[in-house]
Amino acid sequence: MRVCVAGLWHLGSVTAACLAHVGHDVIAFDEDADVVERMRRGHSPVGEPGLDELIRAGIDAGTLTFTDHRAQALAGADVLWIAYDTPVDDDDRADVDWVAQRARALLAERDDDTFAVVSSQLPVGSTRSFGVDRIACIPENLQLGRALDAFLQPERIVVGVDAGTDRSALERLLAPITDRIEWMGIESAELTKHALNAFLATSVAFANELAVLAERVGADAREVARGLKSDRRVGPRAYVNPGAAFAGGTLARDVEFLTKIGEREGVATHLLSAVGPSNDAHLEWPRRAVATLLNGDHGPVAVWGLAYKVGTDTLRRSSALNLCRTLAGDGITIRTHDPAVRALPPDVPPEITLCATAEEALDGARALVVATPWPEFRSVTADDVVARMTVPNVVDAAGALADTLGSDPRVRYVTVGKAPT
Repeated sequence: MRVCVAGLWHLGSVTAACLAHVGHDVIAFDEDADVVERMRRGHSPVGEPGLDELIRAGIDAGTLTFTDHRAQALAGADVLWIAYDTPVDDDDRADVDWVAQRARALLAERDDDTFAVVSSQLPVGSTRSFGVDRIACIPENLQLGRALDAFLQPERIVVGVDAGTDRSALERLLAPITDRIEWMGIESAELTKHALNAFLATSVAFANELAVLAERVGADAREVARGLKSDRRVGPRAYVNPGAAFAGGTLARDVEFLTKIGEREGVATHLLSAVGPSNDAHLEWPRRAVATLLNGDHGPVAVWGLAYKVGTDTLRRSSALNLCRTLAGDGITIRTHDPAVRALPPDVPPEITLCATAEEALDGARALVVATPWPEFRSVTADDVVARMTVPNVVDAAGALADTLGSDPRVRYVTVGKAPT
């Protein structure tokens, strides 16, 4: 099939590359000529393992091309897949109009025979509001750091269409990926995405509130999580691990969508309305832990990891970078390292220095914060920490280095949900 994928940031880049990989003839469109030119050279706009290679493979095979001309992108397309990433501000408010304007321009120019698919992160009712026939909602399944696997090997794909819609184009589109399709109405598909992210967000907030109680009463929150997961009503993959607060805007965006719908419809959302404040309170946990360890000293503090999530170089809405800014605002000097980050944003305070290696960031530090738990950090030994740091204090919210650093009696190891060692 000939597929036009519109929007070339994270979601659209992954969608275009993967659809080309499974054999579709893909023309990827974005209004930004610079982004298009970068992708023509085989470079995605965001760091995602394997994505550049998949883009180049599609280019070499002739199944993936790029354009910033709308008419050229839509010409002869069997499917228009709208995949703009929805901008989110610092208060988790999504700029829905930014996406809707671009989507409407595309829908106005598409051929009558072109089936439209909407995957952009939009509130329930958005797909219907475009007022066109032959349109479906396939909620995005973008998982940072493993986006290609999530797209190409999904557990299932949720597809929302109107009753009576001819599904044959969608079945042909998705057949090379999976036959495990959950068909439902358009609004149900949109609400399913909100519900999934809100459920995960609620689970994270619940686990972290429980973890803080565990710290006070002498329990180990990870043992409690293991107990929960052993009950099949919860399950082994449940989001009940104590650790860092959720960040990045993805989960919070859908909680915000649902609470706003409640306000609009006059429905109280007591539980959902509490998720954000609970998570915001937990965002302060690393800062409190560092302040306790430093006891009035100004550092320096080493921070390992800056990216929003392991497997990407995205700094947008990164809680790790926000922590660095906050600590710098407290007058603390920061030495940081991230395997995927080559330069700091130009507006970071001068108290924050990017180091070439994780070991270099430790030099002279009075505390180490493991912010983004890259697996590379496991190779740094307790001997390295003790030798390089002035005081071997380690703050590791997720407990990622419990086996390598948390078990050494020379290291004071602080993690969410357990009294410090």
